[in-house]
Amino acid sequence: MTSPVVGVLALQGDVHEHSQALAACGAQVVLVRRPADLASVDGLVLPGGESTTMDKLLRRYQLLGPLRAQVAHGLPVYGSCAGMILLADRIEGGVQGQQTIGGLDVTVQRNAFGRQVDSFEERLDAPALGAGPEEPELRAVFIRAPWVSECGPAVQVLATVSTGPAAGRIVAVRQGALMATAFHPEISGDLRIHRAFLATVSRGWAAQK
Repeated sequence: MTSPVVGVLALQGDVHEHSQALAACGAQVVLVRRPADLASVDGLVLPGGESTTMDKLLRRYQLLGPLRAQVAHGLPVYGSCAGMILLADRIEGGVQGQQTIGGLDVTVQRNAFGRQVDSFEERLDAPALGAGPEEPELRAVFIRAPWVSECGPAVQVLATVSTGPAAGRIVAVRQGALMATAFHPEISGDLRIHRAFLATVSRGWAAQK
């Protein structure tokens, strides 16, 4: 059986790392740089990077409108770090005029964990992602990361910070076919996030075949 095709938005950010992780999970990977590239994908990853730069590039390459339409029609999308900001309906700490693709009924605090020099690794409480008392812990890499400060009723919390001053902060969510993390699983090498997203993609892809 042919595997689902997953696009990686390839305008800026951790494109190569996400492509490698998806390929390691058995997905066919294509790079998305223009609206026509969306026609061939069963799911899409929005990589970590710089959210304001990505917003400007999405508009420059006329991708913002088509992506909003695809999300509204149920395309499975996963965003990491800057990708989480792009999927959020609301941003705290954004720059003037900053836009998002939207779709996730959340408020995201941009750069909530601090600057680049404040990057760190942390254990997460994430039983929904296979990281519980009897499973290997999920260690997450945070780089100028956001967190979710407010969730709508349809949003499922997938992971929170376990320890330290940010304990309890929401750092992974899912709503329907949309999924987002404040951290970078493409850097840590833990494939559980990508596998969880691909399970969502496969369910939607199988239903269409």
